[in-house]
Amino acid sequence: MAKFVLAGRADCPHLAKAELLADALQGSLPNFTVHKIFIRPEDWREWLDSTCKRHGWKHDESPLVWRELVDRGGKGMLLGGFSDFLEHCQEYYSISSDMTSEMMLSVAAENLQTKLSQAVEELRHASFIKPLHIWISSALSPACPLLIPNLLSAEVFPHDAAISLHLLDVDGDEEGLEGLRMETEDLALPLLHQVKIYTDLEQAFHEADVILLLDESLSDGNNTENESKEEKKKKIKNISDRYREYGQLIDSRANKEVKVIVSGDSFVNLRCSLLVDYIHSIDRNQFVTMATQLENEAKAIIAKKLRVKPSDITDVIVWGNISGSFYIDMQRAKVFNYDGPIKGPASFSQSLFDIFHDRKWLETDFQYLVRCQRAAVASKICQAASMSAANGILTVLQVWNGSCTPDKLISLGVLGPGYDNLTDGVVLSVPVTFKDGKWSELFDVTVGDELKERLQHSADELRQEKELGSES
Repeated sequence: MAKFVLAGRADCPHLAKAELLADALQGSLPNFTVHKIFIRPEDWREWLDSTCKRHGWKHDESPLVWRELVDRGGKGMLLGGFSDFLEHCQEYYSISSDMTSEMMLSVAAENLQTKLSQAVEELRHASFIKPLHIWISSALSPACPLLIPNLLSAEVFPHDAAISLHLLDVDGDEEGLEGLRMETEDLALPLLHQVKIYTDLEQAFHEADVILLLDESLSDGNNTENESKEEKKKKIKNISDRYREYGQLIDSRANKEVKVIVSGDSFVNLRCSLLVDYIHSIDRNQFVTMATQLENEAKAIIAKKLRVKPSDITDVIVWGNISGSFYIDMQRAKVFNYDGPIKGPASFSQSLFDIFHDRKWLETDFQYLVRCQRAAVASKICQAASMSAANGILTVLQVWNGSCTPDKLISLGVLGPGYDNLTDGVVLSVPVTFKDGKWSELFDVTVGDELKERLQHSADELRQEKELGSES
């Protein structure tokens, strides 16, 4: 099948002539199809430059004609302008055009009027739609394609009728983003209003309602114990520079009720701490980082021990520096569907401590296994554990948006949690619950001297990281 694309200024007479020639071919040849793109005259130059840059073409006039080599998404073959299209049609199909200049001008005027009418109708239609604006940074990261299909759902955003998705990747290529945009549109999800792509940070975060920061590449992989101080300093400097820009742009452009989630495997608490340093007009409680991956990894390890499903384990708490000196606390953990001497209905649960008595293992081997779990997964699949990262973000958003019961416990990295004033100025993971879109720390937990020492150590660790990044 021959599929041609004709694009040009809506008022271009040569586009009109190419259009009628293509219509004639489409009417007489069963395997000839044409797609027409009419651009408003004032938008033509920008559209042409962007399209040619994306495909690696050189073309300076209207119309622009190319042949698609697959039905959609493949790299097109440039034909050129009207003369090139006419020559192609004469050579391959023995069809020419005898349109008069008067008819060319008439069709061009009609095309322009139709395009203007469409623009007016689109503006009128858009005025009735108030979409939720979601921004995703590092949109070409492996987690993003796994995140998007579930992100655009009523389960995650039960109170929104439309979502505008903004895909940002400053370090990525526009061709890759364009492919991601097309694939997202091809999902045909009811909530999707539009998809826009960006490679320029100066365009970022306008009217943002939700911001998901996936910038793992800034830190060049996980924070390792073997790296030198200079290597770590360089990583933190890169992070500090980018998150200073993020903070300033979010503060000036995002909606004041914006929800910001920092995700990743390395320096996540630090990144969130740096971000809020540059926030002045937005509530800093709207900036969080997630420990959901650690919670789920801990559940999977315990579930194997107890021969239950990971989903049968609830209320695991992660304290401290999520990508550093964290601690997995099982004091509130519950177990469902355990095959033991005491049984009950599906809603029946037992305290983990009542059925699992090896406290020493929980304090030693278990902590080590959770710390190594994600790296073990990454080594098997040769990339970051993207599926669990996407799932973690979705879980936090569901709780934040009221899709879960108000008593659901979740571990969240938040600014300056109030445990004995140990953690002022840094982001640490603590247990929280959500009500009416606001999180509250869960103080109905035991915070003994040993745990206070762990929190103090995490806070000191993060302050040292911030100081390292501020050194000239």
